[in-house]
Amino acid sequence: MAAEDRISITVKLFAFFRENRFIEQQQQFPAGTTVRDIILSQGIAPEEVGVTMINSRQCTLDRIPVQGDQLAIFPVIGGG
Repeated sequence: MAAEDRISITVKLFAFFRENRFIEQQQQFPAGTTVRDIILSQGIAPEEVGVTMINSRQCTLDRIPVQGDQLAIFPVIGGG
């Protein structure tokens, strides 16, 4: 795959998603990769995700990030 067929984005994990992973990391993905694909690549089940944000704006799991984006992944937070 040619370099122009890949994008570089910053992935930020929050709360317990950081355990045994990372807080923030620059990663490369094939162009056309969805937020859902990125979540799965981190070993996170999509149903565990509460909020996803690209560049500080909430987004859906079907969103396709572009070069230089910052993706933040937050878990579902329970409470009572």
